Amino acid sequence: MRAITPKTISPPLANYSHAIEVPPNARWLYLAGQVGIAPDGSVPASCAEQAELCFANILAVLAEAGMGPGDLVRLNTYLLDPADRAAYGAARDRHVGTPPPASTLVIVRALARPEFKIEVEAIAAKMS
Repeated sequence: MRAITPKTISPPLANYSHAIEVPPNARWLYLAGQVGIAPDGSVPASCAEQAELCFANILAVLAEAGMGPGDLVRLNTYLLDPADRAAYGAARDRHVGTPPPASTLVIVRALARPEFKIEVEAIAAKMS
């Protein structure tokens, strides 16, 4: 994978890449949005804890597919509260590889259940 960050535009505002180029013949994996639900079905109250669970779930799906954090090429994140950006960013930075994936963060009014504070979609690619 190759990160693309043109010097003619502003650098990324956080630990993400403006674009990731995936070589031909890569195997693609599209993950559904992951929310902060623990294996026992519990949902922690804080966004920081939910973000950690989102990434734990993403890493579990990647592992099941024979992939890892370095195979992430795209993240789409949905947050309820702009004040939780730092908590999300800290979790993301602990769990992504190098180069970091291309990323979009959107503040939304609601998610699928009222206790959810964050949802993270991911796309991964790995050379066959």
